[in-house]
Amino acid sequence: MLTLDDFDYTLPPERIAQMPPAERSASRLLVMHGAELADRGIRDLPTLLAPGDLLVMNDTRVIHARLYGRKDTGGQVELLVERIAADGEVIAQLRASKPPKIGSCLRLEDAVDAEVLGRIGEFWRLTFPGDAIELIERHGRLPLPPYIEHPATTSDEERYQTVFAREKGSVAAPTAGLHFDPPLLAALAVRGIETAQVTLHVGAGTFQPVRVHDLAEHRMHKERYSVPQSTVDAIAACRARGGRVVAVGTTTLRTLETAALDGELKAGEGESELFVTPGFEFNVVDILLTNFHLPKSTLLMLVSAFGGLDNIRAAYSHAIENSYRFFSYGDAMLIHRT
Repeated sequence: MLTLDDFDYTLPPERIAQMPPAERSASRLLVMHGAELADRGIRDLPTLLAPGDLLVMNDTRVIHARLYGRKDTGGQVELLVERIAADGEVIAQLRASKPPKIGSCLRLEDAVDAEVLGRIGEFWRLTFPGDAIELIERHGRLPLPPYIEHPATTSDEERYQTVFAREKGSVAAPTAGLHFDPPLLAALAVRGIETAQVTLHVGAGTFQPVRVHDLAEHRMHKERYSVPQSTVDAIAACRARGGRVVAVGTTTLRTLETAALDGELKAGEGESELFVTPGFEFNVVDILLTNFHLPKSTLLMLVSAFGGLDNIRAAYSHAIENSYRFFSYGDAMLIHRT
């Protein structure tokens, strides 16, 4: 039985990318076919894929989900939105010297009064006086991951979004998509590689550590997703012509596999709490483009399920030894499913 310790590794701090590369498509790419590894670059992607393959991307857009303010008693609070529920209710992480009282108000960014409704486990339920996403976008701040040590800058406002971001709702970027720029997308199109979109709004839970030793006890946080009929049709056409489905990022993979849990991919909307660990049966995705992930994280477990635990361990050791850059602003892997 696999436990949390099976997904641990030691990463030198200097391997954590603090800034993006000068150009989006300048990142390195570690290609993995089973136990075979090859050092390439993101710009090689058109030649690493074949005409007829289909790239599926997550078109979510990161919102300004970090807000600072005060309780009505005067104490300071820091809010990190986890997700916006279907009814407009805001689910958030909250830091304060003392927890706020249910029914009290938080004055956020000297502009928004949010009412505290209650708790859901480690998260807080709040309601905003109006459209929550619009208010958060106007008054909040870009929520860079906790391992990036500098405050968000004007440059981050651009570079921590994909060039195809459309649907507002994420509190973290689908980072595999950050490597794409218009020239790379054009080169893929010329090669005969098509693209399609899904939406999964990434929650702050993506950075939450797994706190249980027995993985069977871990529960994922819910994230809203949408799979359009056009993407289902594009995947069916890809299969018919003998192409491969390439998921750009773990969020895209989780969306597609959630929508195909019964074996058949279906269009629609819902909430995903899919926890992918070794032994999971994949129904849709053949190839995964993904960044390097945190030790003991659910994302590392997912890529280990997709590429094989021993293969991923060897690949991560290779990446560390060869000075690859890790995490959101770092380099990428192209993993062929085992």
